[in-house]
Amino acid sequence: MKIGELSQRTNVSTRLLRYYEEQGLLTPDRTANGYRDYAECHLDDVWQIRGLLSSGLPVRIIKQILPCLDEPCELQAAEVTPEMLASLEQQRALMEDRVRCLTESRDAITAYLEAARSRLATAALS
Repeated sequence: MKIGELSQRTNVSTRLLRYYEEQGLLTPDRTANGYRDYAECHLDDVWQIRGLLSSGLPVRIIKQILPCLDEPCELQAAEVTPEMLASLEQQRALMEDRVRCLTESRDAITAYLEAARSRLATAALS
């Protein structure tokens, strides 16, 4: 698919998709005339990149862990440094805090919806 279709299907601007390519996060094939040619698997890649970015991970870390999101994980020994591991551990802890907060918020909304539906049902019976 061309970049415009990938943009439309992922709701990510073509400019941002080009940026992902510049950063080494996406690697589309090229047609004979030089147009980018994205495969269906790039849809998942873009959604994964967006999710990781929105969870707070910087592009440099996403670039390192993106290959490990597919099995089997292929690590390059030169990429594994104590600093990178410490950074990933810190990012993971921040993610766990966000997950905890989101879970509590989801549970509060669920409780509210249940109470509101119950009140509406009771009012309808009256």
